Amino acid sequence: MSQIKEIEKPNKIFENAQDFLPLLGVDYIELYVGNAKQSAHYYKTAFGFQSEAYLGLETGIKDKVSYVLKQDKIRLVLTSPYNKGGEINEHLDDHGDGVKVIAFWVDDATKSFEETVKRGAKPYMEPLKEEDENGYVIRSGIHTYGETVHLFIERKNYKGVFMPGYKKWESSYNPTSIGLGYIDHVVGNVGWNEMNVWSKFYEEVLGFSQIISFDDSDISTEYTALMSKVMSNGNGRVKFPINEPAKGKNKSQIEEFLDYYNSPGAQHIAVSTNDIIHTVSEMKSRGVEFLYVPDEYYDTLIDRVGKIDEDIDILKEHGILIDRDDEGYLLQLFTKPVQDRPTMFFEIIQRKGAVSFGKGNFKALFIAIETEQKNRGNL
Repeated sequence: MSQIKEIEKPNKIFENAQDFLPLLGVDYIELYVGNAKQSAHYYKTAFGFQSEAYLGLETGIKDKVSYVLKQDKIRLVLTSPYNKGGEINEHLDDHGDGVKVIAFWVDDATKSFEETVKRGAKPYMEPLKEEDENGYVIRSGIHTYGETVHLFIERKNYKGVFMPGYKKWESSYNPTSIGLGYIDHVVGNVGWNEMNVWSKFYEEVLGFSQIISFDDSDISTEYTALMSKVMSNGNGRVKFPINEPAKGKNKSQIEEFLDYYNSPGAQHIAVSTNDIIHTVSEMKSRGVEFLYVPDEYYDTLIDRVGKIDEDIDILKEHGILIDRDDEGYLLQLFTKPVQDRPTMFFEIIQRKGAVSFGKGNFKALFIAIETEQKNRGNL
C-alpha cells in the first residue's frame, strides 16, 4: 500500500511551524571545486550566471580562491585551494566537486547560531563579524549531514559587493541569463536508515516541518528504490528533501551517489524558471546534457495531468516532465551530473501553482537515471 503522505497543506504548515529560526531564504551555495576559474566559466556559459565578486591572491588571500556568480536571486560561490593539504583539498579528494556550504540569509546570525547549537547542532563557525568601508557582515555556522554545513549570513548592515574581503569581479564575458530565478530546493542524500535521523535534526534543531514523505512503493522501479522526506522551514522559503536508499534488486541512484561521494551530501540543486522551455532550450544549445525521457511518457500525459498551457510536442522534444497536484502543475527536467563523478546534478523546475515535487514523474525519472547507471556500469 502506498505510504505517500502530504502531512498538511504546505501553506498551513508554513503558518504553524515553530519559527524560532526565521530564514529569509538561501543566501548562497558554495561548491568546492578542483579549478574555480574553469568552473566559473562553465556556469557562466552553460547556466547563464553573471560575474559578481572575487576573492584570491589579488585581494590578499593566499590559501584559496573564490568566484561569486549570480543570476536573479541565485548565488553560487566556487572555491578552490591554492596549495596542497588543508580542508578544501581533503574535501575534493573525498568527494570531488560538490556542495560544501548551503548558506541562509538571516536577520541575526548570532541568535541563529545560539538557537541551533542549544538544540543540539555541532558548531562549525562561531559568530564572526567581518567589516570594511561598506559596513559589516556577521557569519556563523553549524554542521549538517556528511561534511555539508549551513552558514547563517547577516548582511543588513552591508552595502558592498557580496561581503568584506571580496572585490567586484569585472569581466567582459557575461553571457545572457537563461531565466533562472531562485533556489527551489536542495536534495540531500544520506546513508541507510539515516533519513529519520536527519529529518528529526531539521525539525528539532532548525524548526523545520515535514510536509511530504515517500516510501519505496512510491519511488521505485523493478530494479531500484529510495525513500524521502521533504522538510520545510516556517515560511516555506527553504525546502530540503532528504533521501535514503531502499532495498531493490540493484544498486539505487542513492547508493551510487554515496559510493562516489564517499559520504552523505547534496545530490541536486533545484533552480526555478518562469519559462522552462526557453531555459532548457538555451541550456542544451550551450552544451548541458539532460536525462533522456522516452517518447512513451507523453502518450497518456493529458489523461494523467489534464489540460496544460504548453505545447505537448515541444515538451516532448525537450524531454520535459509534467506533474499535477491539488494546487496546479509543475514542469521539471534533470541534468546529468555536472562533473565526472556521478554525484551532483541540477533540476530545472517551473511551478504553475503546484507545491509538490513531481511524484507522478518518479518512475520515468528513475528509469532515465537507471539508463545512465547502466551506461556507467553501476546498475
